[in-house]
Order: sequence, then structure tokens, then C-alpha cells
Amino acid sequence: MNFTLIEMGSAVAAFMIVVGIISYIIGKKKSTTPVRAALLGTVFSVIPVLGIIYVFYLANKEDLVTSK
Repeated sequence: MNFTLIEMGSAVAAFMIVVGIISYIIGKKKSTTPVRAALLGTVFSVIPVLGIIYVFYLANKEDLVTSK
């Protein structure tokens, strides 16, 4: 199975977007700056294994305590 550079680039770009969205959703509960968490997830996803590791890291962080 041969993949062209355009197909691989499209797959990585789609993976970056998905991990960025997941990082933002998780970052809203676990971080005071969810936009920065999403940007870091997107940047780390250039190498897909790092993006997955970052999402697991975010998921394992403690939730923020909200005062009411």
C-alpha cells in the first residue's frame, strides 16, 4: 500500500485537528487555560504518538476545584 505525501499530510492534519479539539474539551475541566492546552495538543500532534501521550496526560490530571 503506497501513500502519497499529500495523503499523509492530510491524515496528519486531520489528526492534529481532532487532538486539538479533544485537548480543548479536556482542558476546560482540567486547566485554567484550555486554549493553551488545545494549542499544545495540536503542536504535539505533528508527531501522532506525542499527541496521544499529551491527551492521556491531560486526562490523568486532577480536575479543577470550582468555588461556588
